[in-house]
Amino acid sequence: MPDSGRRADLRAARQDRTLDVDRCVRASYSALVPSGGDARIGSGVAVVAVGGYGRGELTPFGDVDVVLVHDDTVPTTEIDRIAEGLWYPLWDQGLKLDHAVRSASGMREAARSDFKVAMGWLDARTVAGDTGLVLRLRSEVLADWRAGARTTVEEVRLDRSRREQRAGWLAYVAVPDLKESAGGLRDAVVLRGLVATWLVDAPLGEVEALRSELLDVRDVLHAVSGRATDRLDPQLAEDVAVEMGMSRAELQVMVRDAGRRLDHVGRLTWRRLQQTLSLSASRSPRDVGRTVQLVPGVGRDGDEVAGEIVLTAGADASDPVLALRAAAVAARAGLPLSPTTAAALAAAAPVAADAPPWDGPARRALVDLLTAGPGLVDVWHELDVVGLVDHWLPEWADLRLRGSSSPVHRYTIDRHSIETCVQAGAHLRTVDRPDLLAVASLLHDIGKGREGDHSEVGEPMAREIVLRWGFPEADADVVAALVRWHLLLPTVATRRDIEDPATALNVAEIVRTESFLDLLSALSRADGAATSSEARSRWRRGLIDGLVEKVRASLAGEGDADADASYEGWPDQLPFPSLDGVDGVRVEVAEHQGGSLLTIVAPDAAGLLARLAGALALAGIDLHSLRTVTRDGFAVSMWETPRTDVDRQIVADRVRHVLSGGVDLDLRLDRPAKGDDDPRVRLMARANLTATMLEVRALDRRGLIYLVARAVHAAGGSIRSAHVSTFGAEVRDVFYVVDDAGDPLDLTASERVREAVAGALA
Repeated sequence: MPDSGRRADLRAARQDRTLDVDRCVRASYSALVPSGGDARIGSGVAVVAVGGYGRGELTPFGDVDVVLVHDDTVPTTEIDRIAEGLWYPLWDQGLKLDHAVRSASGMREAARSDFKVAMGWLDARTVAGDTGLVLRLRSEVLADWRAGARTTVEEVRLDRSRREQRAGWLAYVAVPDLKESAGGLRDAVVLRGLVATWLVDAPLGEVEALRSELLDVRDVLHAVSGRATDRLDPQLAEDVAVEMGMSRAELQVMVRDAGRRLDHVGRLTWRRLQQTLSLSASRSPRDVGRTVQLVPGVGRDGDEVAGEIVLTAGADASDPVLALRAAAVAARAGLPLSPTTAAALAAAAPVAADAPPWDGPARRALVDLLTAGPGLVDVWHELDVVGLVDHWLPEWADLRLRGSSSPVHRYTIDRHSIETCVQAGAHLRTVDRPDLLAVASLLHDIGKGREGDHSEVGEPMAREIVLRWGFPEADADVVAALVRWHLLLPTVATRRDIEDPATALNVAEIVRTESFLDLLSALSRADGAATSSEARSRWRRGLIDGLVEKVRASLAGEGDADADASYEGWPDQLPFPSLDGVDGVRVEVAEHQGGSLLTIVAPDAAGLLARLAGALALAGIDLHSLRTVTRDGFAVSMWETPRTDVDRQIVADRVRHVLSGGVDLDLRLDRPAKGDDDPRVRLMARANLTATMLEVRALDRRGLIYLVARAVHAAGGSIRSAHVSTFGAEVRDVFYVVDDAGDPLDLTASERVREAVAGALA
């Protein structure tokens, strides 16, 4: 947390900015409407601050929201004169105005028809002019707000829901929006508006304290970025943290924790409001207040009351299984746990060190909770807020509210783990042990937040946790292995040549059984779906599925049992193009795994692959992978691209133009990568492979594959296949390199190729 002095300085700066603007507005207004001027005008016109300006919390680059309001009786010509004389001087002084001119009746009507206008006026403050007019109008707007609240709050709720869908939860999204995300600054303002309806109450003191924390961060964010922004982008977070006297991790946790608590207050307030509205709309209080017993899971210990799961009077809150059962029933029903119930269960739970060993019912209740589906997200959130998760899983503290270092993650690590459990629900029928899949989904990233590779660190942690939960040792070994290898399939599928028989054999040596392969495949699918759209693309899924089937065949003894088996180079699911009648270059384009597959046939020639890669780079074709084989004097290559709009004729023309020598590829593509002064090129040591593997880590740039292929050819090697992985601006490309006979390179040739590629990219 930033020290109290720093926070006091930030609050004082907001007040100073507000006072400075107030002085500018008053000076301009006084020049137009002197205090001794026309009585009609002086008593019927005012400049009003609304929104953040009205609340006295101007940010360094925020808008100044003002309204010139007037009695309906004031002549229009006078209002026009004042408006024109007021806005231009303020613009000249550099103020970023968001202004409006409204009559009193027009202002009231606008507030009736637009809840955002109405809530802005709840913070209205007179800057200059007739204070009585503003107080009267504010009172009327507030009265209208309360009178129409039963219908207006539904518009507010829908707007909040849309914001949540668009901007996510402040506590859990990878790049939080301090204003628009659920649990952000706008939600705090909405809560003030809901309380003003008199239909519901909320702890506004807590809300204001949390809002003040977020305002501090936003002020510093504006200052370090030099612009008005609410998104706490990773590249700005470090500077913001330094300015606030914190580490980047501390800043992220502070922001996310404020968002989590603010969102929790908001959700509770909305539930109470919905209960109030439902009660008033029902024919009798009993229609809503009656208790409906939930037979499955909770049994006689818990009931549904007014849309929440609550404990009955005779329930034993200290029963360690009861909290799990209540949470599981709530999640399956898509209902929230009553905050009072959740707090009571947390208060009665023993500390983790004193907790009794888990028995069969506790394990079953845990699995029921983890396999409950989408309702798990909200229920787990409630359990975490009250501290119950820490009783069951103390290691969760290292994951809570922590962002991922991977740019493809859309959630924090803790939320991602819960989303993985939800996504795993679609694969429960595909595995022999759905309970172990559910537990592994929760724990697959448990090693993050600690030093070392999180998969390796998480393996013994997961085993210890599962044993603590009462699972047998054999089950603990399976979950630990799933955690250790949960990235195996996507990593191998996207960065290795799955057509190489050795690839499937190496994976088969790790997974050993078809049952474990099914579990690992389901976990990989769930993990990818919970990560981002990029991680669950059709191309990525297709590669993983292809690898799984090849490994399955190897386990069943149906694949190539010999690691030295020949490499055919063409996927089983794709027909090899006919070479009959081909006497030049042929290009084919087909839909493939959410993108396109380009097949290029051309007479074999030295350096052909490099020139084809250069031609595709000039055509703007991004690549996922490439493979090539030579037959009957022709080189046949296939190139996977995420693009779906590839024009075959344009590509064919470009390829022919390059192959005919009409383009100087070096001139067009051999340019230094801006900002990349340390590309990494290394040989990957792998046993039983049919090619030498070369990995390139560098900034992505046009023509990268061309440069690598050119260097490999110049050093006496040939690229058999390439597999492209992009992480933000970084690439990690793996190239399978062979000699003229199609065999792996010896050590001397391998190092010569590595040095050539490193030199080409340096």
